[in-house]
Amino acid sequence: MTPQPDPHLLSSSTPIEILLVEDSEPDIILTQEAFAEAGVTNNLHVTRDGVEALEFLRRQGSYSLMPRPDVILLDINMPRMNGLEVLSAIKHDPELMTIPIIMLTTSAADEDILRSYQAHAASYVVKPIEFESFYAAIHALGRYMLSIVRAPGPG
Repeated sequence: MTPQPDPHLLSSSTPIEILLVEDSEPDIILTQEAFAEAGVTNNLHVTRDGVEALEFLRRQGSYSLMPRPDVILLDINMPRMNGLEVLSAIKHDPELMTIPIIMLTTSAADEDILRSYQAHAASYVVKPIEFESFYAAIHALGRYMLSIVRAPGPG
């Protein structure tokens, strides 16, 4: 059974800017569809590896006009620069360190969980394999981001 959109989420008038850092095209599509079906008002931007994510965040090259994300959903296992390296780079950058980062990954390894929290991840979510469970997890993330969390502004 697919969860129904929360009417409180639908009433949010200001879209949140979400940066999804994910190299798996099927996971990107599922995340986009789950947010849309859950009624989460957002602008979902996608980068496919850590190097590209840092270019987006630092507004370099083709990302010069991109908005500052309100939250980052970050995978761990990616090419070129993995999620833990990206997390560390962001949290050591005074311009970016206040952006909440939710690790959204298939890794349930205790070491990855510990290292993520040691590097100041806001949350750690293991991606479910089944669509219904994945959808429910994204819906819960949407509620969390729009209804519960208050994030600092830029700077």
